[in-house]
Amino acid sequence: MPNTSTLHKFNTLFLIFLLSSTSAFASNSVVTPDTRKTVSESISDSPNKIDPKLNITDVFTPKPSADPENPEIYFSADEVENNQELSIITATGNVEIIRNNLTVKADKIIYNQKEDTVTAVGDVVLVEQDGSVVFSDYTELTDKMSKGEMKNIKVILADKSRIAASTFRRGDKDKKIMTYAVYSPCDVCRNEDPLWQIKARKVEHNAESKDIYYQNATIEIKGTPVFYTPFLSHPDPTVKRRSGFLFPGISSNSYLGASIQPKYFWSISDNEDILFNPIISSDKGIAYSGAYNKYFYNGEITASGSFLRDPDTKEDRGNIFAYGRYEVNDYWVADTDINYASDTAYLKDLSLPNKDDAWLTSRASLQGFDNRNYAALEAYYYTILSYDLRNTDKPYVLPLFNYENISDPDRYGAYSKTTLSFASVYHEEETTSQRATMINSWNLPYTSPYGEKYKMVASVKSDLYYVDDYIYEDNPTYSGAVGRVFPQVGLEWRLPFIKATEDTSHIVEPIIVAAVSPNQSNEPDKIPNEDSQDVELNDTNILNLDRYSGYDRNDTGSRVSYGVNWSSYGKRFGRSSVLLAQSYEFNKDESFANADRQEGHFTDYVGRVYASPNEYFDINYRFKLDKDDYKITYSELASSIGPRILKLYLSYTYFQANETASWYGYERQELYTSLRTMLTKNWSLSVYNRQDLTDNGGSLEHGGFLTYEDECTKLIFNIEKDNSSDPNYEGDFEFGVTFYLKTLGGTGTK
Repeated sequence: MPNTSTLHKFNTLFLIFLLSSTSAFASNSVVTPDTRKTVSESISDSPNKIDPKLNITDVFTPKPSADPENPEIYFSADEVENNQELSIITATGNVEIIRNNLTVKADKIIYNQKEDTVTAVGDVVLVEQDGSVVFSDYTELTDKMSKGEMKNIKVILADKSRIAASTFRRGDKDKKIMTYAVYSPCDVCRNEDPLWQIKARKVEHNAESKDIYYQNATIEIKGTPVFYTPFLSHPDPTVKRRSGFLFPGISSNSYLGASIQPKYFWSISDNEDILFNPIISSDKGIAYSGAYNKYFYNGEITASGSFLRDPDTKEDRGNIFAYGRYEVNDYWVADTDINYASDTAYLKDLSLPNKDDAWLTSRASLQGFDNRNYAALEAYYYTILSYDLRNTDKPYVLPLFNYENISDPDRYGAYSKTTLSFASVYHEEETTSQRATMINSWNLPYTSPYGEKYKMVASVKSDLYYVDDYIYEDNPTYSGAVGRVFPQVGLEWRLPFIKATEDTSHIVEPIIVAAVSPNQSNEPDKIPNEDSQDVELNDTNILNLDRYSGYDRNDTGSRVSYGVNWSSYGKRFGRSSVLLAQSYEFNKDESFANADRQEGHFTDYVGRVYASPNEYFDINYRFKLDKDDYKITYSELASSIGPRILKLYLSYTYFQANETASWYGYERQELYTSLRTMLTKNWSLSVYNRQDLTDNGGSLEHGGFLTYEDECTKLIFNIEKDNSSDPNYEGDFEFGVTFYLKTLGGTGTK
């Protein structure tokens, strides 16, 4: 019998240097738990001698091999037998081998040093570097464990997908070949077919090109074949981007009819790509469409667009969406956002992004940030999409400049703030205006020893306008220069009262804001209102010193605003808050009060109620009450009710008719409802409706989604109808189906 040595049940780590070499052991030598070096180094030392320079990290942390072509091998086992004459090492019991980022576990492993083969038998588990796990009954590895064959394998990939195959062979350059293989990302139950799977006579994974090839492949759904192809290939899961065809999109609506959208993705480089995705329709022919993306160290460029020549009207239609950003240096950033459509109905007809917007905003800007300084140079252009705004005299702004500087606080906490703004506004009807504004303010925040919070602000706003061809109501055309100076002093006082219990914390905070400024005219007959048209007294602005959103109108006159804010916070869950406020105007004929149609010295009451006692109920309600009869003049409600299995969402909006408040001079009253229910574990149904509640109103849009989703599949049926007020809009109906297979992709409507 050959000379052998056996060591039982020591559960330690072995390091055998260079799998391809033949390290000779001394006769009857054994490897003990005290060994801390490679075997080739240990044979010249006493078995019990430990290098004092080594530590536990040296033992359990694999080190790079001195020879990358012959990496070291690490293994542990309950029992190891070394046959020196045949150069065979046999390890049994919880055997584990690690080499070159490959881990092999088995009940028994036989290592033939002369032939450089590793044979694993019994509950074999291979763990790849990417996290993939391979199970087998028998495995034979050769060529430094870089090649091998397995039988009756089962694989769990890093993304939890599963593969089973009759045979598995690992060849040169990590090429893997399987025969009679089955693949599925779905959960597998005993004696049940997965929802879908791919069966193939042969599957080859080329690790170098990162491609997976199938021969004689069949896609099965619940064990029923639905699609066969003699050849199929796709990138492996590690590939994030590559040129090739994507699953096409399909849709149907009243304008295009039935349509299909083939997609070809061209990966120009790792940071640049183009998508070609024309829409081929039954009623309107081809709509050419595409997208471009480029990312670089200091910025990015993304662009998409489409073009269609309507065969019926012979009209050229199209759109473009583009965004670019570039970081000039550590302080300056340039960006542009271009959004354009040829007509009001085009985005709706083709179901493109932003189809529900009232207008599109195009912008270019250069912004600078430096400590407490901020500067921005911008330009704006608007494209009107809403049919109701078709007669709006749309402006474009070029340039718009803003600068803001905040000084460091002094020893009392006071600081100064300087704001500079310049705007040049042009209209299609040839009216132009240029505005230069400077605001200088001094701010002093203070907290008293009793917890009172004060803030004092003193400011001077200076404006200079030059207006050309401006017409205000029935006044004659005005052209010329206008200047004005507007001083203001404000004082804010708050006193929060806090009470804490075992379960909740309550805060009651009375608030008083006083503003003192002259009673002067905004000269609306000479100064156009370009940026202060949104005039609505509400909970967000009633306690502000300046209630206008822009510079063109000054919040003139003196006033006192007062209110109380109550908040409650649960220790574990739940939150509620209530705000109620009102203002007293010393001069009832001043600017903001007139624009908001406030009569008398007291304004209407405004408030907000928010409550979220648990995860099943959430409500946010904003309102305005007439000070005399307490009728609601403004109301906005948003609420979600119910658990995930049955969720109701409500949104209600009401605006009293106000010709001076905004472009929407008429009354607006809308109700949006959405209900989502889980029919089963995998099926869900969602329906929605947006209703105009005013006289002669009706449904503005409605639709529904039926969705099936599990761990490997998603299927969506949707039907929607948009009742636009635009008589030129025909595409009011859309039906679609979207289908996704995990890891393979999908197809469907946009």
